[in-house]
Amino acid sequence: MDAVVVKSDLHRYLQEGREALLWKLEGLSDYAIRRPMVRTGTNLLGIVKHVASVEAWYLGDVFGRPFGQPLPWFEDDAEPNADMWATPDQTRADIVGLYRRAWAHSDATLEALDLDVMGEVPWWSPNGRISLHRMLVHVLAETHRHAGHADVVRELIDGAAGLQTSNWNLPSLDEAAWQAHRDQLERVARQADHPSDSP
Repeated sequence: MDAVVVKSDLHRYLQEGREALLWKLEGLSDYAIRRPMVRTGTNLLGIVKHVASVEAWYLGDVFGRPFGQPLPWFEDDAEPNADMWATPDQTRADIVGLYRRAWAHSDATLEALDLDVMGEVPWWSPNGRISLHRMLVHVLAETHRHAGHADVVRELIDGAAGLQTSNWNLPSLDEAAWQAHRDQLERVARQADHPSDSP
């Protein structure tokens, strides 16, 4: 397959993941987007901060194209998970702006370099050498993985789910039907744990 087509296809899916991730912030208060919803503290704004930072590094610095904005939460002396939450002085606009700048920087890298250009990730061992093609697949997978996390976190916050507003990608059920579906799954799960109790 033509390398231009491959790059275009991968970029399109990456962009869909980016947009799905940002959609999870829409319509929520500042508290809601920062709210830690699970034991590990996963929160929507932190997910965006993390993905923005990873993309800036992996599709920038790794290929000799520095992002140009300091990311102090990635420094050796940063506290653990500093990239997974927004500090009080980091606003929603700051983090979303960071992500959009990371997109633009990554897109410029993809435009400037061929897929077979090699970069290096120093902490990947034993061999941190990687092609732009493989790194683009890695970032694409990382973005969609975290968009899935954001989907679950958003549903925990206010029940909103789906890929994006223009593509719900879930069955059109009313609240009663969703509750009945969940109840059915709960019964099936309990029966699986205690098969002798099944009717």
